[in-house]
Amino acid sequence: MPKMKTRRGAAKRFKLTGSGRIKRNKANHRHMLIRRSNKAKRKMRQAGIVSNADRKLVKAMLGI
Repeated sequence: MPKMKTRRGAAKRFKLTGSGRIKRNKANHRHMLIRRSNKAKRKMRQAGIVSNADRKLVKAMLGI
């Protein structure tokens, strides 16, 4: 059976933490930032964790 290929787009977007959870970047931090508060922009800089509902799907894309 051949090796399972990683989806390269997903590999660039997600990283695994030491405890096995999946890190992701927050959305809406590309443009139209003038209307957002500094607090909102600051929160978008911090990484988020992939939800339980999406974890199985993302792991399949990463080939984990």
